[in-house]
Amino acid sequence: MRLRLTPKEPSFYDLFAKAADNLVVGAALLTELLGTDKSGRVVIAERMRDAEHAGDEVTHAIYRQLNSSFITPFDREDIYQLAGRLDDVMDAMEAAVDLATLYQVESLPPGVADQVDVLVRAADLTAEAMPRLRSMKNLTEYWIEVNRLENQADQVYRKLLAHLFSGEYDAITVMKLREIVENLETAADNFEHVANAIETITVKES
Repeated sequence: MRLRLTPKEPSFYDLFAKAADNLVVGAALLTELLGTDKSGRVVIAERMRDAEHAGDEVTHAIYRQLNSSFITPFDREDIYQLAGRLDDVMDAMEAAVDLATLYQVESLPPGVADQVDVLVRAADLTAEAMPRLRSMKNLTEYWIEVNRLENQADQVYRKLLAHLFSGEYDAITVMKLREIVENLETAADNFEHVANAIETITVKES
């Protein structure tokens, strides 16, 4: 039987919730990107960069708290891993927006909207689930749904690749668009990694 010491440091939960809420901001910016021409992407890229920096600050705050806390709400390794995986999601979303801006692509393939829809849903689910980490209850449906969304994202990604290599685009445009859609696919993968980390924590603590 595992020995628990109290009180436990509550600020980790607040920081994880803040990180998850920031992913909702990032996903919303991806939605804005879809309806913006290349001249308007610069502003969105700047806002996404600000969101990415805000995410970095939360991640660093978690690490600082971890280094200064004698008692933690769950395993230190799991806290470190969850913080890093949340940060990875934002990094991938920011990279997609940055590349779309830097490459000045005329338009994004229609399938990108499907990728973004998946990311918006995954972000909302993650933000809704994160406060429940405090009680470790009612989280099973969250990670099951995020895993389903990641499978959906894989299908969308494969269809996008087929479209990119259909001959509709020149080689340079294919290279540019492929990098963008790959980062969006990575963001979906990283949402699943967050869900897997939470599942691991929940199982350990149950």
